[in-house]
Amino acid sequence: MAARTGLEADILIIGGGSAGCMAAIRAKELRPDAKVVIFEKGQIQRSGSLCCGMDGLNIVAVPGKDSPELYVEDSTIYAEGIEDYGPSYRMAERSYELMLKLERWGMHFPKDKDGEYTRLKVHHRGKFLVAMDAPQLKTMLADKVLKAGVTVVNRTSATGLLTKDGRVVGATGLNLRTGEFVVCKAKAVILTTGGCARFGLPNSGYLFGTYDFPGNTGDGYALAYQAGAQLTGLECTVVYPLIKDLEAPLMYIILPRGGVAVNVEGKPLGEGQVPHKLLMKEYQEGRGPVFVKMTHLSEDKIREIESILFTTERPVQKRFFEQRGIDFRKDLIELWPTEYYLCGGHGHTGLVINEKAESSLPGLYAAGDVANVPRQHLTGAFVFGEVSAEGAIDSLDKTPQPSIDESQVKEIEANTYLPLQGQGKVDLSTFEYKLRRLINDYAVPPKNSYKLSQAVEWMDKLESAWKTEVKVSDSHELGHWNEVGHILSCARLSAQASLERKESRWGLWHYRSDYPERNDAEFLKHLVVQKGEDGSTKITSKPIQGGVL
Repeated sequence: MAARTGLEADILIIGGGSAGCMAAIRAKELRPDAKVVIFEKGQIQRSGSLCCGMDGLNIVAVPGKDSPELYVEDSTIYAEGIEDYGPSYRMAERSYELMLKLERWGMHFPKDKDGEYTRLKVHHRGKFLVAMDAPQLKTMLADKVLKAGVTVVNRTSATGLLTKDGRVVGATGLNLRTGEFVVCKAKAVILTTGGCARFGLPNSGYLFGTYDFPGNTGDGYALAYQAGAQLTGLECTVVYPLIKDLEAPLMYIILPRGGVAVNVEGKPLGEGQVPHKLLMKEYQEGRGPVFVKMTHLSEDKIREIESILFTTERPVQKRFFEQRGIDFRKDLIELWPTEYYLCGGHGHTGLVINEKAESSLPGLYAAGDVANVPRQHLTGAFVFGEVSAEGAIDSLDKTPQPSIDESQVKEIEANTYLPLQGQGKVDLSTFEYKLRRLINDYAVPPKNSYKLSQAVEWMDKLESAWKTEVKVSDSHELGHWNEVGHILSCARLSAQASLERKESRWGLWHYRSDYPERNDAEFLKHLVVQKGEDGSTKITSKPIQGGVL
């Protein structure tokens, strides 16, 4: 076994992206003497889905303009009823104060000639997207984390949650540079690991060519499941139409500023909104591709869009479009579906949490894409980062010093380094490609009972091969190997949940050809996935908590 590093914390945050940074900052605001530790898989200055900056906060209920109640009403319609009222309301209720806080920190929110914040329409009801000019948002957050005295353990991937007497008391990690095994005891743990971006294969076939941050491999979902936490929404396999061959965001930037989505005949689709489901229907029914059109916009408006796309949202877009010879003034932008993935921020997948960001396991909180707050985006990551920190800080004086079960630590340690003990011959990237190709074959829409059953069988077979036949030569590959295990676990759980939801819902996101209709009579409810005491997957249902339309 490798060397072991021991740490102790009041609060351990797993993931140093948007939600993790905000949780750490808030914890230190409330209690400067608290010991706060972050496990970050990458380097915190440029990690997570945010990585660079952001052009807007997708959900802000500006007082006197739009209300939290209206937001939840709109969001519940989009979620087709599968949404709890409490967490979504809490997010919208705190969104405006959050925006003002970011503004005090130096983030610029443009205003119109009347001094009003620039609000854009992307929802069916209300204008909840507030424009923001913040190309260096992530580095600003990271700087505030470090200045607050938070201990950041970079290049460390979580490999297990530690539990004692039914409570989460810490976590283990793998240092991807040194190979050290890290053990951290904590009174409270906040999961902020994002979703599972590396799920299905992109059209390009490039393993890391994903729309969302490719380091998001469902770690939080898999680790929480193994610890016994409840998850939901795993049957919601999200897919969006984005820039062909680049899979970068642009519709939330272009369409609210006057651009138009059109089909192959040039007919506008979903005017006045961002019609993801409508555009995906074009592909589902064989009428793709679809396009974004800006040729009718003024030069000033096109320059405004270019400024956002080329400085904040994936600056590589400038070089991409130049090399392709695409000029927004005369050319259309061709869109194709992204890879299928699992996400709370864009979809519905995540740990079951309440409005306090508490999970079903004492001592464990969740925020951001790893939590089940449908379509929460960056606002949800920030708000629930703060909410989770507030709950964790409040619990410290009520929680005794944690003790860990050394046998549990040793078991996780042995599993973490398992491939180093064997004589595997299968290349790790080849194995991941095979796994994700099979996900595309059997675990994503159009779904049916046969395909989903095959997905479960294949994941069982692949798990055995993953443990015994894959070749790993250093700590970096070992971290990659652990990621692949998380992807595999997420695929199995998603297929099992999809088998249970015998209906179609959320457009193409959970379309079953054998049950093509939505069935509210039987399935207007959460399907909760949890590890049973015998190690098998248990799927139960949970009623919607208020706000059902």
